[in-house]
Amino acid sequence: MKTRIFLSAVLSIFVLVLADAHLAFSQDNEFPEAPHFVLEDLNGNEITLDDFKGKVLFLNFWATWCPPCREEIPGFVDIYEIYNDEGMEILGVSLDRRGKEVVRKFAEKYEINYPMAMGNNQLIQDYQPGQYIPTTIVIDRQGRIRDKHVGYLDKTLIEKYFLQLSQ
Repeated sequence: MKTRIFLSAVLSIFVLVLADAHLAFSQDNEFPEAPHFVLEDLNGNEITLDDFKGKVLFLNFWATWCPPCREEIPGFVDIYEIYNDEGMEILGVSLDRRGKEVVRKFAEKYEINYPMAMGNNQLIQDYQPGQYIPTTIVIDRQGRIRDKHVGYLDKTLIEKYFLQLSQ
């Protein structure tokens, strides 16, 4: 009986120590690492997460038929022009099912100046943008996911995210 009580006490202490260690680990690594991806841009070139290493990346899930997506694009174009040389990257990930050519024509019409790619099931599974678009995943310079913004994202908020993560 005494042995069982002793073993229970030792086991309880062990569990508490593990729980404390896990809590300390999660606080140190509060933001998860962004999953690696390989996509194809609108010109057929490969784009990977590594291409954005050391930069703040806004991974924007959108579609040509989505009104709030179309509404936020001019702000993305403006803010990308201002901050791209300082380490801001935007990757437009189209979820259009009608294909790359539709997205290419749209990008030309709206003079989109940042990279665009077609989304795939693996990227959606890895990043979990959800059922609503636009959705923007914010990834810091260390490759960690810092935020997930669902809905229209104006250029003032993009700038705020960027300036906070650039420090």
